[in-house]
Amino acid sequence: MSSLLRLGWSSFFQKQIADEDALQIARVVQEQRGLCRVAGDFEGWAEVSGRFRHGAGSAADFPAVGDWVGLAAAPGAERATVHRRFERRSTLSRKAAGRTADEQIVAANVDVLFIVMALDEDFSLRRLERYLLMTGESGATPIVLLTKPDLVPDPAGHVASAAGVAGAAPVYLVCPVQGKGLEPVVAQLTPGMTGALVGSSGVGKTTIINRLVGGAPRRTRDVRASDSKGRHTTTHRELIPIPGGGLIIDTPGMRELQLWDAGDAMRQTFDDIEALAAACHFGDCRHRDEPRCAVKAAVADARLPASRLESYLKLQDELVRLAQLQDERALIEEKRRGKIGAKALRAHLKTKR
Repeated sequence: MSSLLRLGWSSFFQKQIADEDALQIARVVQEQRGLCRVAGDFEGWAEVSGRFRHGAGSAADFPAVGDWVGLAAAPGAERATVHRRFERRSTLSRKAAGRTADEQIVAANVDVLFIVMALDEDFSLRRLERYLLMTGESGATPIVLLTKPDLVPDPAGHVASAAGVAGAAPVYLVCPVQGKGLEPVVAQLTPGMTGALVGSSGVGKTTIINRLVGGAPRRTRDVRASDSKGRHTTTHRELIPIPGGGLIIDTPGMRELQLWDAGDAMRQTFDDIEALAAACHFGDCRHRDEPRCAVKAAVADARLPASRLESYLKLQDELVRLAQLQDERALIEEKRRGKIGAKALRAHLKTKR
């Protein structure tokens, strides 16, 4: 198997190569301070070209961990120049922290996403819903991993609770410290397949990586006993090959998980509410103050948990606010490009005089 195939190269990316392309091909395996470390036809650090930087509309257009890029490097050079980024097959993203509508790419070209939650104070069905929404729009297949089963008297009950909101996503109980329950993870990471781990700090992502990779262990840190808050061990995203031939992307713990886009994923993640909504008297019922609402009726007679509806409405409001911010950003970007075009036109006319 060639080095590109081992890194996950497929026909999807091969079709994007033009006959006249003479660029070397590599995959981004790490990001740090404006540079990216790549593997493939070139091994080492790379930075985007000035033309690439000028043409990028936002930070999300720049190469992220998991991306495939076309680059050029002189023989023996220690650093390459990225000239293009291949179209992504899947994109795991979230809204960047702050009030502006900026997309942050968590990982690119991921086949399966492992949502890791610990059975301590970190366990939250509401947070799980957010992760599932993020995954639903990414194009990756979600799998839920519940760690630290020794901390609760009824781990099977927590599995059942998680499965109740996970929909079609399977839920597994794992104990990475003891190396137990990781068979479903290994089974997914066949040669050329890429997985990614997401979750809060301290849930066991790095311990899972250590079990998958073997050899010298990566550093792990205990959570605070007072509130189960994790301490960041992983400080950057990294694509790591595992002995079975697959790859896994390790990501830092997420303190804040704001959605970027979750239109269709809302219907998938909250399929129970969507099914009930079909019986609402009004076709555009928002399940708030409208009369004869089938969803509110289901809450009233305990067929639907009130917390589930509350979470659904809260996320709907968040997506509305996000859409407004995105519209504002689009107008600003349109004005920016208009100014650039006008400046270029003036320069062109000036040279013709």
